[in-house]
Formats: sequence, C-alpha cells, structure tokens
Amino acid sequence: MTIIITAFERSPDGGKGLARDTRVRWALEEVGQPYEVRLVSFRAMKEPAHLALHPFGQIPTYEEGDLALFETGAIVFHIAEGHAGLLPDDANARARAVTWMFAALNTVEPAILELATARLLEGDKPWSKERLPLVMDRVRDRLKQLSARLGSADWLDGGFSAGDLMMVSVLLRLKSSGILDEYPNLAAYVARGEARPAYKRAFDAQLALYSGKAPTG
Repeated sequence: MTIIITAFERSPDGGKGLARDTRVRWALEEVGQPYEVRLVSFRAMKEPAHLALHPFGQIPTYEEGDLALFETGAIVFHIAEGHAGLLPDDANARARAVTWMFAALNTVEPAILELATARLLEGDKPWSKERLPLVMDRVRDRLKQLSARLGSADWLDGGFSAGDLMMVSVLLRLKSSGILDEYPNLAAYVARGEARPAYKRAFDAQLALYSGKAPTG
C-alpha cells in the first residue's frame, strides 16, 4: 500500500526542515519506506476533506490503505513499530526509546515553542522585553537537564532510535537562536542527527518543495 503524507504547499519555514512533515519523512527514510506527498494550502487545511484527516487542521497527516493518522509522535511511532531500524529489539530498550519520544514532545518541545511564540508573535508587545528572558531561562533549564543526561554519549540510550529522531527534530528549532551552542554536547548531538543520510534525504525533499525544484500541485 502506498504511504501518503501531507505537507505545506508553501513551507513557512523557508525549507529549513522545521516543518513537521520533515520528521515523518526522516522516519520513513530511516526504515527505507517509499512515500508520496500531497501538498495542501493553508486554505485547504481548514476545509472538510483535510479536517477529516486532521481535526485540528494541521500537517502532516499519514495515510496507508484504510489507516489515517495525525500527530508526528503517533505517526513516527507507527512507522517505528512496523519497520526495523528505529526501535531496539530488546523490550526494555524499546520502552526507553518510546519514553524519549514522549520526552521530546511533552517536556522539551513546549518550552521551545513558547520561545518561538515569544520572539515571533509577541516581540512587539510592551511586556515582551521582560518576559523573553524568563522564557529563555525555561528553555535553558530543559537543555541543561538534557545535556547532563546525554553526557558524552552519541545518542540518548545506546544506538540511534526514534527517541533521538524526535529529540533532534525538536532541538533543531533552536539553531537560529544560538542557545543550543551554549551546550556543546547537544549541538554535536543535533549535528550527528543532521549528518545521517536518511535525514539529509528528508531535508532535501522538503527543501525541494520550497525552492520550486519539485512539483507543487
């Protein structure tokens, strides 16, 4: 069955790999599964056809036969469960990898998204200068904890897993802020993720849509 994912018709991240479809592309590339991409406009995301797939009108969605999924955590978990390469064989190690997936999405990403909101959407508010340092400190608190746990290891728990895929995807949002560079082991961790051939293929595919090197309709 053909796997179909949805992505922005015009990526607001400028092709930097920050749109969430990149996470799903990366997972599919890691396990060697071909897929097709259906592009949707911002208007189409709010129409009934897309809302039937994603009730909150976002991307990506994942379709495989009669199965339709939304939320990148659920999609990547489904891919990892069904194909070798993203979850360890050992049951305990597998459970820990899944735990890191949840940690990336539920513990680390919210603070990072709050920072993005504070900088991009609230920067012109009169209280922004006072609030921004507080938000940045919350991000640093999470990074300090994650940095301590990672230590000198290449990956979070043994070999590369879906937990690392999600964590690197989340941390990538900090590259332009400079905060990630304050934690050299985390910056190196993200660089290792970006260096993986599967990530490069996913990134290039997303960039091609933005740059007009691939069909957009």
